[in-house]
Amino acid sequence: MNYYDFQVVFQEVPGEISLCFSICGCPLKCEGCHSPYLWNEDNGSILTVEKFENILKQYDDFATCVLFMGGEWHEKELITMLKLAKKNLFKTCLYTGQDNVSKNILNELDWLKTGKWDASLGGLGSKNTNQKFIELKSNTIKNKLFIKN
Repeated sequence: MNYYDFQVVFQEVPGEISLCFSICGCPLKCEGCHSPYLWNEDNGSILTVEKFENILKQYDDFATCVLFMGGEWHEKELITMLKLAKKNLFKTCLYTGQDNVSKNILNELDWLKTGKWDASLGGLGSKNTNQKFIELKSNTIKNKLFIKN
């Protein structure tokens, strides 16, 4: 599983400081995608367990969540990383353009963002979006956390 980049982000999972990994090989190729370089599975670098664990250790006292932008198409590798994150006491989130992901992936997540990008509907900050930000423990949609007053 290749990742294109890694960033510390503050808005994608409300209330959390997230370690965000952008995973290569997205099969959806949404029109208007802000990251078309993620479509090519060969872009980026391999996210090894060792590299992932080193990043988790580096940010252990700072970050609270691990976020994957995609990766559900690499189910086995993604689950391995999610389990490592949880073992290291990080919360977990997946942003996917799909409407559903496997139960095996769901079992390792605290949050899930679903829905293919549609420019005419906007993202999570739009009241008209087709996307959903779901807190899995309560199975509630938390889009209101992204909508500005």
